[in-house]
Amino acid sequence: MSRTDLSKSPARIAGMFDAIATRYDFLNHLLSVGVDRRWRRRAIRALSLTGRERVLDLCTGTADLAIASADARPGAARVIGVDFAGAMLQVGQHKIRHGHLTDRITLVRGDATRIPLGDRTVDAITIAFGIRNVENTAAACREMLRVLKPGGRVAILEFGIPATPGVRALYLWYFTHVLPPIGRIVSRHNAAYGYLPASVSAFASPDEFVTVLRECGFVDAIAVPLTFGIVFLYTARCG
Repeated sequence: MSRTDLSKSPARIAGMFDAIATRYDFLNHLLSVGVDRRWRRRAIRALSLTGRERVLDLCTGTADLAIASADARPGAARVIGVDFAGAMLQVGQHKIRHGHLTDRITLVRGDATRIPLGDRTVDAITIAFGIRNVENTAAACREMLRVLKPGGRVAILEFGIPATPGVRALYLWYFTHVLPPIGRIVSRHNAAYGYLPASVSAFASPDEFVTVLRECGFVDAIAVPLTFGIVFLYTARCG
Protein backbone atom coordinates (compact mmCIF):
# COMPACT_ATOMS: atom_id res chain seq x y z
CA MET A 1 0.00 0.00 0.00
CA SER A 2 1.48 3.32 -1.01
CA ARG A 3 1.38 6.32 1.30
CA THR A 4 -1.51 7.85 -0.60
CA ASP A 5 -3.50 4.65 -1.23
CA LEU A 6 -6.81 5.16 0.57
CA SER A 7 -8.51 1.97 -0.55
CA LYS A 8 -10.51 0.69 2.42
CA SER A 9 -11.48 -2.85 1.52
CA PRO A 10 -11.79 -4.90 4.73
CA ALA A 11 -9.01 -7.28 3.67
CA ARG A 12 -6.58 -4.43 2.96
CA ILE A 13 -7.28 -2.50 6.14
CA ALA A 14 -7.27 -5.63 8.31
CA GLY A 15 -3.97 -6.74 6.81
CA MET A 16 -2.38 -3.36 7.47
CA PHE A 17 -3.46 -3.25 11.11
CA ASP A 18 -2.58 -6.90 11.68
CA ALA A 19 0.95 -6.10 10.51
CA ILE A 20 1.43 -3.45 13.21
CA ALA A 21 -0.67 -5.06 15.97
CA THR A 22 2.15 -5.82 18.41
CA ARG A 23 3.44 -2.22 18.31
CA TYR A 24 0.10 -0.45 17.91
CA ASP A 25 -0.54 0.45 21.57
CA PHE A 26 2.99 1.67 22.17
CA LEU A 27 2.84 3.94 19.14
CA ASN A 28 -0.60 5.26 20.08
CA HIS A 29 0.63 6.38 23.49
CA LEU A 30 3.96 7.66 22.15
CA LEU A 31 2.63 9.65 19.21
CA SER A 32 -0.21 11.20 21.21
CA VAL A 33 2.06 11.85 24.22
CA GLY A 34 -0.40 9.82 26.30
CA VAL A 35 -3.36 12.13 25.63
CA ASP A 36 -5.23 9.27 23.90
CA ARG A 37 -6.13 7.86 27.32
CA ARG A 38 -7.82 11.14 28.26
CA TRP A 39 -9.79 11.15 25.00
CA ARG A 40 -11.10 7.66 25.72
CA ARG A 41 -12.17 8.60 29.24
CA ARG A 42 -14.04 11.60 27.83
CA ALA A 43 -15.88 9.38 25.35
CA ILE A 44 -16.98 7.01 28.10
CA ARG A 45 -18.20 9.87 30.28
CA ALA A 46 -20.40 10.99 27.38
CA LEU A 47 -22.31 7.69 27.64
CA SER A 48 -23.45 8.39 31.22
CA LEU A 49 -23.09 4.75 32.17
CA THR A 50 -24.88 3.44 35.24
CA GLY A 51 -23.16 0.06 35.56
CA ARG A 52 -25.96 -1.95 33.95
CA GLU A 53 -25.30 -1.37 30.26
CA ARG A 54 -24.26 -3.70 27.48
CA VAL A 55 -21.78 -1.72 25.37
CA LEU A 56 -20.57 -2.45 21.85
CA ASP A 57 -17.05 -1.22 21.06
CA LEU A 58 -16.93 -1.20 17.29
CA CYS A 59 -13.56 -1.24 15.44
CA THR A 60 -12.20 -2.25 18.82
CA GLY A 61 -8.65 -2.99 17.64
CA THR A 62 -6.58 -3.92 20.68
CA ALA A 63 -9.59 -3.26 22.95
CA ASP A 64 -8.31 -0.16 24.77
CA LEU A 65 -11.73 1.52 24.73
CA ALA A 66 -13.54 -1.72 25.55
CA ILE A 67 -11.33 -2.15 28.61
CA ALA A 68 -11.78 1.49 29.61
CA SER A 69 -15.57 1.05 29.37
CA ALA A 70 -15.45 -1.90 31.74
CA ASP A 71 -12.98 -0.19 34.10
CA ALA A 72 -14.95 3.08 34.38
CA ARG A 73 -16.72 3.92 37.64
CA PRO A 74 -19.48 3.10 36.99
CA GLY A 75 -18.53 0.95 34.03
CA ALA A 76 -20.37 -1.21 31.54
CA ALA A 77 -21.76 -4.49 32.82
CA ARG A 78 -20.80 -6.21 29.56
CA VAL A 79 -18.71 -5.12 26.58
CA ILE A 80 -18.60 -6.71 23.13
CA GLY A 81 -15.63 -5.64 21.01
CA VAL A 82 -15.89 -6.15 17.25
CA ASP A 83 -13.08 -5.82 14.71
CA PHE A 84 -12.04 -7.56 11.51
CA ALA A 85 -8.29 -7.54 12.26
CA GLY A 86 -7.49 -10.87 13.90
CA ALA A 87 -4.00 -10.02 15.17
CA MET A 88 -5.30 -6.83 16.80
CA LEU A 89 -7.96 -8.88 18.59
CA GLN A 90 -5.31 -11.31 19.82
CA VAL A 91 -3.42 -8.43 21.46
CA GLY A 92 -6.68 -7.18 22.97
CA GLN A 93 -7.55 -10.65 24.30
CA HIS A 94 -4.19 -10.86 26.06
CA LYS A 95 -4.85 -7.50 27.75
CA ILE A 96 -8.33 -8.61 28.81
CA ARG A 97 -6.97 -11.79 30.39
CA HIS A 98 -4.20 -9.83 32.11
CA GLY A 99 -6.80 -7.43 33.52
CA HIS A 100 -9.05 -10.29 34.72
CA LEU A 101 -11.91 -9.00 32.56
CA THR A 102 -12.76 -12.12 30.57
CA ASP A 103 -16.12 -12.40 32.34
CA ARG A 104 -17.13 -8.90 31.20
CA ILE A 105 -15.50 -8.35 27.79
CA THR A 106 -15.95 -10.54 24.71
CA LEU A 107 -14.07 -9.91 21.48
CA VAL A 108 -15.61 -10.98 18.17
CA ARG A 109 -14.19 -10.84 14.66
CA GLY A 110 -16.64 -8.97 12.44
CA ASP A 111 -17.27 -6.10 10.06
CA ALA A 112 -18.68 -2.72 11.13
CA THR A 113 -21.04 -2.76 8.15
CA ARG A 114 -22.43 -6.17 9.16
CA ILE A 115 -22.39 -6.17 12.94
CA PRO A 116 -22.82 -9.74 14.27
CA LEU A 117 -25.50 -8.78 16.81
CA GLY A 118 -29.27 -8.77 16.83
CA ASP A 119 -31.56 -5.76 16.53
CA ARG A 120 -31.81 -3.52 19.60
CA THR A 121 -29.42 -5.57 21.72
CA VAL A 122 -26.95 -2.97 23.07
CA ASP A 123 -27.36 0.11 25.25
CA ALA A 124 -24.39 2.10 23.94
CA ILE A 125 -21.74 2.06 21.20
CA THR A 126 -18.21 3.39 21.17
CA ILE A 127 -15.63 3.74 18.40
CA ALA A 128 -12.10 5.10 18.82
CA PHE A 129 -10.29 6.17 15.67
CA GLY A 130 -11.86 3.52 13.49
CA ILE A 131 -14.82 5.01 11.69
CA ARG A 132 -12.65 6.69 9.04
CA ASN A 133 -11.25 3.25 8.11
CA VAL A 134 -14.67 1.82 7.28
CA GLU A 135 -15.29 1.45 3.56
CA ASN A 136 -18.95 2.50 3.77
CA THR A 137 -19.39 4.91 6.67
CA ALA A 138 -23.14 5.35 6.21
CA ALA A 139 -23.69 1.58 6.19
CA ALA A 140 -21.82 1.31 9.51
CA CYS A 141 -23.94 4.10 11.00
CA ARG A 142 -27.14 2.36 9.91
CA GLU A 143 -25.91 -0.87 11.47
CA MET A 144 -25.14 0.94 14.72
CA LEU A 145 -28.67 2.31 14.77
CA ARG A 146 -30.04 -1.19 14.13
CA VAL A 147 -28.32 -2.81 17.12
CA LEU A 148 -28.94 0.08 19.54
CA LYS A 149 -31.89 0.05 21.90
CA PRO A 150 -34.17 3.11 21.75
CA GLY A 151 -32.49 5.93 23.64
CA GLY A 152 -29.09 4.24 23.34
CA ARG A 153 -26.06 6.50 23.00
CA VAL A 154 -23.12 6.58 20.64
CA ALA A 155 -19.68 8.09 21.37
CA ILE A 156 -17.19 8.19 18.48
CA LEU A 157 -13.64 9.53 18.65
CA GLU A 158 -11.97 10.47 15.39
CA PHE A 159 -9.05 12.62 14.34
CA GLY A 160 -9.74 16.03 12.86
CA ILE A 161 -7.77 18.97 11.52
CA PRO A 162 -7.59 22.01 13.84
CA ALA A 163 -9.14 25.23 12.54
CA THR A 164 -6.90 27.68 14.44
CA PRO A 165 -4.17 28.72 11.93
CA GLY A 166 -1.11 28.34 14.17
CA VAL A 167 -2.27 25.08 15.72
CA ARG A 168 -3.33 23.78 12.31
CA ALA A 169 0.08 24.49 10.77
CA LEU A 170 1.96 22.82 13.64
CA TYR A 171 -0.38 19.85 13.63
CA LEU A 172 -0.10 19.29 9.89
CA TRP A 173 3.70 19.55 10.09
CA TYR A 174 3.78 16.94 12.88
CA PHE A 175 1.24 14.72 11.15
CA THR A 176 3.03 14.71 7.79
CA HIS A 177 6.73 15.04 8.71
CA VAL A 178 7.18 13.57 12.21
CA LEU A 179 4.53 10.91 12.75
CA PRO A 180 5.03 8.85 9.54
CA PRO A 181 8.80 8.29 9.88
CA ILE A 182 8.55 7.45 13.60
CA GLY A 183 5.65 5.12 12.87
CA ARG A 184 7.56 3.39 10.08
CA ILE A 185 10.69 2.92 12.18
CA VAL A 186 8.88 1.54 15.25
CA SER A 187 6.18 -0.49 13.47
CA ARG A 188 8.50 -1.66 10.66
CA HIS A 189 5.61 -1.12 8.27
CA ASN A 190 6.05 1.31 5.40
CA ALA A 191 2.40 2.04 4.65
CA ALA A 192 0.42 2.24 7.89
CA TYR A 193 1.70 5.55 9.22
CA GLY A 194 1.58 7.16 5.81
CA TYR A 195 -2.03 6.03 5.49
CA LEU A 196 -2.92 7.65 8.83
CA PRO A 197 -2.50 11.35 7.89
CA ALA A 198 -3.86 10.74 4.40
CA SER A 199 -6.99 9.05 5.74
CA VAL A 200 -7.59 11.83 8.28
CA SER A 201 -7.36 14.49 5.58
CA ALA A 202 -9.75 12.53 3.36
CA PHE A 203 -12.35 11.85 6.06
CA ALA A 204 -15.55 13.88 6.32
CA SER A 205 -15.44 17.21 8.12
CA PRO A 206 -17.13 17.32 11.55
CA ASP A 207 -20.22 18.97 10.06
CA GLU A 208 -20.35 16.41 7.27
CA PHE A 209 -20.07 13.43 9.61
CA VAL A 210 -22.75 14.85 11.92
CA THR A 211 -24.96 15.10 8.83
CA VAL A 212 -24.28 11.43 8.03
CA LEU A 213 -25.32 10.44 11.56
CA ARG A 214 -28.53 12.45 11.29
CA GLU A 215 -29.37 11.14 7.82
CA CYS A 216 -28.93 7.57 9.08
CA GLY A 217 -31.53 8.18 11.79
CA PHE A 218 -29.63 9.36 14.86
CA VAL A 219 -30.87 12.32 16.90
CA ASP A 220 -29.03 14.91 19.00
CA ALA A 221 -25.86 14.36 16.93
CA ILE A 222 -23.07 16.82 17.72
CA ALA A 223 -19.29 17.14 17.28
CA VAL A 224 -17.18 18.36 20.20
CA PRO A 225 -13.54 19.36 19.51
CA LEU A 226 -10.93 18.01 21.92
CA THR A 227 -7.33 19.22 22.33
CA PHE A 228 -7.62 22.20 19.94
CA GLY A 229 -9.59 20.15 17.41
CA ILE A 230 -6.94 17.46 16.95
CA VAL A 231 -9.70 15.00 17.83
CA PHE A 232 -13.49 15.25 17.71
CA LEU A 233 -15.92 13.47 19.97
CA TYR A 234 -19.13 12.71 18.11
CA THR A 235 -22.16 11.89 20.24
CA ALA A 236 -25.65 10.92 19.16
CA ARG A 237 -28.67 9.01 20.35
CA CYS A 238 -31.04 6.42 18.94
CA GLY A 239 -34.47 8.06 18.87
